Amino acid sequence: MNKNKLIAEFMELPTEVSKAGLLNYYHREYNSGTWYEEHELSYNVSWDWLMPVVNEVIKSRDEQNADWDLTDLKYALQTTNIDMVYQAVIEFIESYE
Repeated sequence: MNKNKLIAEFMELPTEVSKAGLLNYYHREYNSGTWYEEHELSYNVSWDWLMPVVNEVIKSRDEQNADWDLTDLKYALQTTNIDMVYQAVIEFIESYE
Protein backbone atom coordinates (compact mmCIF):
# COMPACT_ATOMS: atom_id res chain seq x y z
CA MET A 1 0.00 0.00 0.00
CA ASN A 2 1.21 3.47 -0.88
CA LYS A 3 1.90 5.53 2.26
CA ASN A 4 2.36 8.90 0.55
CA LYS A 5 -0.52 10.42 2.51
CA LEU A 6 1.26 9.50 5.75
CA ILE A 7 4.36 11.34 4.54
CA ALA A 8 2.33 14.38 3.47
CA GLU A 9 0.84 14.53 6.97
CA PHE A 10 4.30 14.16 8.56
CA MET A 11 5.54 17.01 6.39
CA GLU A 12 2.50 19.04 7.51
CA LEU A 13 1.61 19.98 3.95
CA PRO A 14 -1.25 22.45 3.69
CA THR A 15 -4.44 20.81 2.46
CA GLU A 16 -7.54 21.96 0.69
CA VAL A 17 -10.76 20.00 0.42
CA SER A 18 -12.70 20.00 -2.83
CA LYS A 19 -16.02 21.81 -2.90
CA ALA A 20 -17.79 18.47 -2.82
CA GLY A 21 -15.81 17.63 0.32
CA LEU A 22 -14.53 14.39 -1.14
CA LEU A 23 -10.91 15.04 -2.03
CA ASN A 24 -7.89 16.45 -0.25
CA TYR A 25 -5.36 18.44 -2.19
CA TYR A 26 -1.83 18.80 -0.87
CA HIS A 27 0.37 21.80 -1.48
CA ARG A 28 4.15 21.51 -1.75
CA GLU A 29 5.57 24.95 -1.05
CA TYR A 30 8.98 24.12 -2.46
CA ASN A 31 7.51 23.22 -5.84
CA SER A 32 6.13 26.31 -7.57
CA GLY A 33 2.87 26.36 -5.63
CA THR A 34 1.26 23.36 -7.30
CA TRP A 35 -1.56 21.48 -5.57
CA TYR A 36 -1.67 17.69 -5.84
CA GLU A 37 -4.41 15.15 -5.36
CA GLU A 38 -3.57 12.31 -2.99
CA HIS A 39 -2.92 9.85 -5.83
CA GLU A 40 -0.46 12.33 -7.39
CA LEU A 41 1.87 12.44 -4.38
CA SER A 42 5.14 10.96 -5.62
CA TYR A 43 7.31 10.30 -2.57
CA ASN A 44 7.64 6.65 -3.53
CA VAL A 45 8.94 7.28 -7.06
CA SER A 46 10.76 10.62 -7.04
CA TRP A 47 13.98 11.60 -5.27
CA ASP A 48 12.87 15.24 -5.64
CA TRP A 49 9.88 14.44 -3.45
CA LEU A 50 11.57 12.04 -1.04
CA MET A 51 14.81 13.82 -0.14
CA PRO A 52 13.14 16.80 1.61
CA VAL A 53 11.37 14.20 3.77
CA VAL A 54 14.67 12.51 4.60
CA ASN A 55 16.04 15.92 5.57
CA GLU A 56 13.00 16.55 7.79
CA VAL A 57 13.40 13.15 9.49
CA ILE A 58 17.02 13.92 10.35
CA LYS A 59 16.16 17.47 11.40
CA SER A 60 13.29 16.37 13.66
CA ARG A 61 15.56 13.85 15.33
CA ASP A 62 18.29 16.43 15.93
CA GLU A 63 15.88 19.13 17.16
CA GLN A 64 14.41 16.84 19.77
CA ASN A 65 17.80 15.47 20.85
CA ALA A 66 16.17 12.13 20.32
CA ASP A 67 17.93 8.84 20.45
CA TRP A 68 16.06 7.45 17.47
CA ASP A 69 18.11 4.96 15.54
CA LEU A 70 18.54 6.07 11.94
CA THR A 71 20.73 3.11 10.96
CA ASP A 72 18.14 1.75 8.54
CA LEU A 73 17.71 5.14 6.89
CA LYS A 74 21.46 5.69 6.60
CA TYR A 75 21.95 2.23 5.08
CA ALA A 76 19.07 2.78 2.66
CA LEU A 77 20.58 6.09 1.54
CA GLN A 78 23.91 4.39 0.89
CA THR A 79 22.25 1.87 -1.39
CA THR A 80 20.67 4.68 -3.45
CA ASN A 81 17.61 2.45 -3.76
CA ILE A 82 14.56 4.68 -3.59
CA ASP A 83 12.32 1.82 -2.46
CA MET A 84 14.57 1.14 0.54
CA VAL A 85 14.80 4.82 1.47
CA TYR A 86 11.03 5.20 1.13
CA GLN A 87 10.45 2.18 3.39
CA ALA A 88 12.94 3.46 5.99
CA VAL A 89 11.16 6.84 6.02
CA ILE A 90 7.78 5.14 6.45
CA GLU A 91 9.10 3.02 9.32
CA PHE A 92 10.52 6.09 11.01
CA ILE A 93 7.29 8.07 10.66
CA GLU A 94 5.17 5.19 11.97
CA SER A 95 7.41 4.87 15.03
CA TYR A 96 7.60 8.66 15.47
CA GLU A 97 3.87 9.12 15.87
